[in-house]
Amino acid sequence: MKNLSAPNISFTDFILNGFYSLGEWRPFLFIPFFLMFLLAITANSILIYLIISQKSLHSPMYVLIGVMAVLDLIGPISSVPSMLLSLLFNWSGISLVGCLIQMFFIHYVGSFQSTLLLWMALDRYFAICKPLYYHKYMEIPNFLKFVVVPLIRNGLLNVTIVSLAGKLSFCSTNVIDHCFCEHMALVQLACGDISVNNLVGLLSTFLIPTTDFIIITASYIVIFASVFKSGKAQIKAINTCITHIIVMLFTLIFALIAFLSYRTRNNNFSPNSRVFVSAMYLLFPSCFNPIIYGVRTKEIRQRFLQFIRKI
Repeated sequence: MKNLSAPNISFTDFILNGFYSLGEWRPFLFIPFFLMFLLAITANSILIYLIISQKSLHSPMYVLIGVMAVLDLIGPISSVPSMLLSLLFNWSGISLVGCLIQMFFIHYVGSFQSTLLLWMALDRYFAICKPLYYHKYMEIPNFLKFVVVPLIRNGLLNVTIVSLAGKLSFCSTNVIDHCFCEHMALVQLACGDISVNNLVGLLSTFLIPTTDFIIITASYIVIFASVFKSGKAQIKAINTCITHIIVMLFTLIFALIAFLSYRTRNNNFSPNSRVFVSAMYLLFPSCFNPIIYGVRTKEIRQRFLQFIRKI
């Protein structure tokens, strides 16, 4: 590629070079990531089919689980295929526009997943703590009150992140030390001031997943208190809430480690570890959400077993 050292010239094509230090062992990573990708696609597709085809699963909670499965399909599809091609065939090129589009989908789907877990927590809160008013609160006009603000927040922050990244100049290198276009993986290559990008990225991290996790945890504490006080359906309610918290906690930890690793100078945290953690916060929820919200839910599990018998 020709030299682009002039100050007004910026790279418009990039090379995704994650796990490059593994050398000849790099292609072997295709196997575990492909298996996780295959699990995510298969499990979420079946879950979506069951919820759409079974009228008994058209209640608010199952609709939310179905939306979660759709997000768990969009996330991996938007980024994992290019990562697999890069690992197996070394097809690593991507344009700046393609990189920004991939960045938007990765971060918007991640933020939407976090917010959807918040809505599911609200659904559990109304169902367990205010059962007499459940249908009233879960009617679309009333439920939209809880939906609009988080959606506006997510949209504004993610559009801002991608727009600011698109305005940067990349005049030093076009090699992204990652397997997909994560925000800071691209932004750190810029040859200008990235303090605003850094700040907005941190704000999005703490205003979306961290804030949602705090609210979800608080709502489940209220649910636990209500369940123990009334003594009704303790085990079922507690198992449901705890599994929700565990999945989101692991996802949040992966996301925070990945985001903060670009902002700290820790020599013990290798580039390979950073890329691995980033891949996990992308694939982990897509693989395990169908299990947590599908297999462990009695009604969906029964419909799934009926589906298997028909095959």
